[in-house]
Formats: sequence, structure tokens, C-alpha cells
Amino acid sequence: MASINTSFDFKGVSACKLEADKYSCVIVPSMGSLVVRMLDNENKIEFFRYTEDSTIAQINSARCIWGLPTLYLPNRFDRGVIKTSDATYQLPINEPLFDNYIHGWVHEREHTVVSAEADDSKAVLVTNYTFGENDEMYKYFPLDFSITYTFTLSDKGLEHKVELKSLADKKLPVSICTHTCINAPIVQGGKQNTLRLSVPVEKICQLDERILPTEELLPLDTKGRRYKNGTMCPVLHQISNDMYTACDNTLDGEPFYGCIVTDKATGKRVCNEVSKEYKFWNMWNDRGMKGYFCPEPMTAMINSPNLKLPRDVSGYSELSKGEVFTCTQRFFSK
Repeated sequence: MASINTSFDFKGVSACKLEADKYSCVIVPSMGSLVVRMLDNENKIEFFRYTEDSTIAQINSARCIWGLPTLYLPNRFDRGVIKTSDATYQLPINEPLFDNYIHGWVHEREHTVVSAEADDSKAVLVTNYTFGENDEMYKYFPLDFSITYTFTLSDKGLEHKVELKSLADKKLPVSICTHTCINAPIVQGGKQNTLRLSVPVEKICQLDERILPTEELLPLDTKGRRYKNGTMCPVLHQISNDMYTACDNTLDGEPFYGCIVTDKATGKRVCNEVSKEYKFWNMWNDRGMKGYFCPEPMTAMINSPNLKLPRDVSGYSELSKGEVFTCTQRFFSK
């Protein structure tokens, strides 16, 4: 029997706790619909970055690096500029080191619970954030939109669905990712050095010194092949914005479009299956010594609205008023 508790206390903050089969997860709508924790209770697997002694203030001050945050307008935009097909927008610089704007603001806003339901097999939470003229960012980005998240927990794991709808008269740029913070280790009581990461990568998206694409796509090097063949240890050394185009992977001999984290000591795995709208993977681990790493699926390249590359290469797209962009992913363990 699945269940959902919409008044669950998480470190002093009201949250929604979903339970189904062997899985449980906690989502905080007021913190950008952040998935702050997910567990496989049978196999003692901790999916996302979590520590018992972390405070809500620590998590709240850096939502991008805890749990599963969803970003609209993710990663970097060159000097804060976003050029769409019918306008140019100037966002404030919030990464002064590289003179860029980074990660958007949707994850920083309070979201509304639209519905919360459970039946025998699944628990479903729907949340929404609607952006308009009352938001402080509207003066920089005067494009109304609505973004809706549907979280479905069942014996198949956690499905995460994003629906971005344009409410604007001008074109709305589309780029979405989750800044997926995988716990290291994934097995409670495990070791970090036994982790291996398999990511289905095809070409390197070369980045410059400001972590922006040069627009060159290169063949895989030794590091890229380690991601592809699943021999990459994702922690205990620095990984900084390794960006690649995506391709198909395999899981237990079957086609699988997603990444796999394996604990070699136990054979237990965390799997992240994504829809084909996610065309890129960006890997980062905050210098590698902080107990987590981020294999981030992205629908578009870094700085995609400003690139000269064709859209079918950069992944960039736009919405007209009333149109909806949808992407999904699923987390489960084996």
C-alpha cells in the first residue's frame, strides 16, 4: 500500500513524504520542490546527498547541491545574455568569477501543491510554480511561464516529470536539467572508492576557460571512455563540468537511456533513466571530497540560446504561447 503525508516534518520544515513498496522519498515544495531524500529501505540505499547532521539552513542556502533540485535555465549564460529568436534578455551576473549568469531561479522559489494522492500501488505529488510580473526576476526576463512537476513513487522507483508551459507573447527559451546529487557512498555503511559510474556519452562538448562551449564536438578521450564503459570512480578526485552528448546505454543486457551507479563491493546499483529530451550529460563533483557527485542530464547545451550551432545539435528549443515542453526521468535501484 502506497501512502503520502503532506505535513511531514523534515528538520523543522513542512514536507511531503511518499512511500511505496521498498521506496520512500521526501519532497519540500516550499524549497523549489526539492527532493531532499530518497531511500531504498530494503537494500539500505541512499540515493541523494543526505546526512543526518545537516541542517535545514545548510540545505536551504545551497539547494543546488543537496538532493534532487530541478533547474530551469540551468548552467551558464555568457555574460548573462539570453538571445531568443525574437528578443534579447540581460540577466544579472551571479557568477562573477566567470562573468556569467548561472542556474535560473525556479529552484529558489516556493512552489504550490496542486494535488497529493495515493492508491494501492503508487503515491503521486504534483507541484507548480507560475512566474509572472510579481517576481523580482521579471524585470530581467519578462516572459510568463508555468512549470509543473509530477512525482510518482511506486515499485518502479521515483518518476520525475517536468512540464514547462509558455504563457508569454514572445518565445520562451527551453533548457532544463536536474542537478542530481548522488550520495557517496550509495549503500549505507559502504565506501566511496568502490563506486563506479556508467554514463552513455558519445562526443565531448569542449568548454573554454569560462566553462562555455567552444561549439566543438570532439571524439571521446580516455576519461570519456571510462564514463562510457562504467569504470569511472565519480569521487575522491576532481570532476569539473565534463560535458558530453548523450547516447544509449545498456542495463542487464537491455537498451537503457540513462546512467548507472554501481557499488562494486555489494553489486547494488542506483539507476537514472531519462527521456530522449535529455540530450546531454554534465558531470561535476564539487572537488570530489564532499560525499556526493552530480551526473546531470540536460535538455540543451550550456549557453545554448547564444550558440551558432543548429538546434538539433545544441538541443535548444523555444515555446510559443500555450505550448508545453515535457521531459521525464526515473530513479530506481537494483
